[in-house]
Amino acid sequence: MFNRFFKVRGRLLLPLIVVVTASVAAGAYLFVNRSRTPTHMTAPVSRGTIETTVLASGTVESDNMVSVGAQVSGQLKSLKVELGDTVKAGQLVAEIDSLPQQNTLRTKTAALAAIRAQKQAKEASLALAELTFKRQMQMLKGEAASREDAETAEANLKVLRAEIAALDAQIEQASIAVDTARLDLGYTKISSPIDGVVVAIVTKEGQTVNANQSAPTIIKVARLDRMTIKVEISDADVIRVKPGQRVSFTILGEPDSRYPAVLRSIEPAPESIAKESTTTSTTTTSTAIYYLGVLEVANPDGKLRISMTAQVTIVLDEAQDVLLIPAAALGARDKEGRHAVRIETAAGLLEERAVLVGLNNNVQAEVREGLREGERVVIGEQVGAVAGSAGQRRMPMPRML
Repeated sequence: MFNRFFKVRGRLLLPLIVVVTASVAAGAYLFVNRSRTPTHMTAPVSRGTIETTVLASGTVESDNMVSVGAQVSGQLKSLKVELGDTVKAGQLVAEIDSLPQQNTLRTKTAALAAIRAQKQAKEASLALAELTFKRQMQMLKGEAASREDAETAEANLKVLRAEIAALDAQIEQASIAVDTARLDLGYTKISSPIDGVVVAIVTKEGQTVNANQSAPTIIKVARLDRMTIKVEISDADVIRVKPGQRVSFTILGEPDSRYPAVLRSIEPAPESIAKESTTTSTTTTSTAIYYLGVLEVANPDGKLRISMTAQVTIVLDEAQDVLLIPAAALGARDKEGRHAVRIETAAGLLEERAVLVGLNNNVQAEVREGLREGERVVIGEQVGAVAGSAGQRRMPMPRML
């Protein structure tokens, strides 16, 4: 009976001994490794390229967009293009009902013909008046006619010449009216002024346009093989930006693809100045001020579209093949402009050095003096090891049966 009791106790104690042994071994391992875990994080001094940049947002626009409008009133008889069509300069894109303009041209032409006929009649009268005047003068010399008759003939001659001069002026006016009517008739056929793509159809076929008050827009044609981006640059950054600087940008549809560009110009005044009243002499400072920078971008594949949003990076300065460290490794700066940086030696000890820094974009910093490639700099304290060992859970002991 006692042997049986000890056999049962032995079978129960064996698992308990194994669990206790494993717990003691795990605790010892954690204690030893915790004492060996470094208390700081380091990063190597590497070599590479660093840039200082200005970030801004912009809107993609066409390099040249024209509103093609009507210069005469009437019904839009036919529209020759559709949205998205490619057109050439001089291509017929729309036609307005030309019957009123044709009638006007006929009327003006008839008026011109009537005035010319009047001039021909006056010229015939003038020829007769000249003959009469010459005859009266000859008769006056021979004392066969009175001086009064000669003077009357001379006056009639001058009157006819004046009437012909007036008719010449009327003919000039009538000719101008005919040319204007002919131009108005030509305006009923609307052509594209540039090569481009139809990006908007404003007036539908069959609508009536009124050109007396304003020039109504029929379609909009834009050049899409070359685009511009209007970039909003804050007043804090605009003093560091200048035309000719290298630029790159991304669009929302392809955030991982960067497009190169060049900053063409910066407008001298903020865009908000055009919206201010002419009677307002002061501006409010509660709103942000942005200056528009203009980028030129080639668009051969047509991927860029009007009104797209672009995230623009303007490169202010760049250094290639230089020593780099994380900006987090930089400590306080002394009077000479050098930063304090902690270095981890080969023996695992920490050493502080004064380092001369060049470009700094708050992510990386260029090292000009004080460090060598391959050395490790301290970028922060490592607290995860201590917290992890303190927060370990104790395994419950199995209950003895």
